[in-house]
Amino acid sequence: MKRSVGLILSLLLCVSAQAQDFDGYIVKLKEGKKLNTKAFTSSEEINTSFGQFVQLKGTQKSIELLKNNDAVEYVEPNYIVTIDDSLERAEKLVSDPKFSQQWGLKNTGKNSGGWWSPGKKGEDINAENAWKVSKGSKDVIVAVIDTGIDWRHADLKKNLWVNEEELNGEEGVDDDGNGVVDDLYGADFANNDGDPMDGHGHGTHCSGVIGASHDSVGIAGVMANVKLMGIKFLTDSGSGSTANAIKSVNYAIKMGAHVMSNSWGGGGKSEALKEAIVAANDQGIAFVAAAGNSRSDNDAKDTYPANYKVDNVISVGAMDGTGKKASFSNYGKKTVHVFAPGVNILSTVKAGGYKKMSGTSMACPHVSGIVGLLISNNKNLNPSDIKDRLMGTAIMSRSLNSYTVSGRTDAYRALTNRRN
Repeated sequence: MKRSVGLILSLLLCVSAQAQDFDGYIVKLKEGKKLNTKAFTSSEEINTSFGQFVQLKGTQKSIELLKNNDAVEYVEPNYIVTIDDSLERAEKLVSDPKFSQQWGLKNTGKNSGGWWSPGKKGEDINAENAWKVSKGSKDVIVAVIDTGIDWRHADLKKNLWVNEEELNGEEGVDDDGNGVVDDLYGADFANNDGDPMDGHGHGTHCSGVIGASHDSVGIAGVMANVKLMGIKFLTDSGSGSTANAIKSVNYAIKMGAHVMSNSWGGGGKSEALKEAIVAANDQGIAFVAAAGNSRSDNDAKDTYPANYKVDNVISVGAMDGTGKKASFSNYGKKTVHVFAPGVNILSTVKAGGYKKMSGTSMACPHVSGIVGLLISNNKNLNPSDIKDRLMGTAIMSRSLNSYTVSGRTDAYRALTNRRN
């Protein structure tokens, strides 16, 4: 169906009920067409496997003129998105935390609550039984699209993705011709360079949940074996643009990721970002997304990117140590596919540290890790198969029945395809 050319200038309300911010516009060009950008104050071409785009800024008059430009397929705001961190717990822990503190992997009931509100034994992702089936594979690449990864962290460096062509190439040269120079461990689209070093901590925390090494140091990730690809598009203050999210997805596709973990959200619906996610789906890449932290019903009010209706999108809500919906978590009987642990989650952070954080940001990488285990165990699974497996094997409960399509995700049941 031919899409009408027009400007998406009316801004929706974001999940926090504040006006959405955006930084210029994203223009999708028709195939084979070029855009004269002299009338704009700034412009940048974004060449992807799924189309040609231009990120630009200009006066209202110059933007309006795009309505009748034959080269333009559509124009939309370049929304600002943020990490889902409104409920982070920044409690500093000792430098050598133990697996026993990771209730999301093994909930004893004593390690998942407070002094006056104990958790519930067994309300976890059933990791220990899952590891009897698979601990992951170094052939599986999980792209953490976030604030970057502290690639020096002792608990992560054994499981980092490494770009061998750049490692064995010449410094300061784009040895593999992918448009990014010296991208050894991933890429940084927030600062337009090849170093995804995390100056915030959020991306490193998500990375540890997915794939911290099982080596008697620090914590254990859902996957003992994995290649973590760091893709930074959120700045050290935790915000970024839709245009840079698109570049991140395109990079992950180009460099062979199998899973994309996305603990961020905000902004209105972006046709360009949806096209990027569709392109990932076409390449068989799962796109795991945090459902959001605004206590909102995603069935009634869309939260992006979790609410894009693409087969590879897996929306994840957060539960607490009693198996109940976390107070802050978004939900949706039709749109939030599974729930996972997301309250007081211990993981890695920048500068070699460890912290507990809470949010759907923490639930999302639990599921990204489980998806990685599924692919490690069966490389023939496509994104639709993976989503069906996660939902079909989830544990249903009264606590979550009204909030999700399925229930609490269970890694062992997913790996063995044990259904309700």
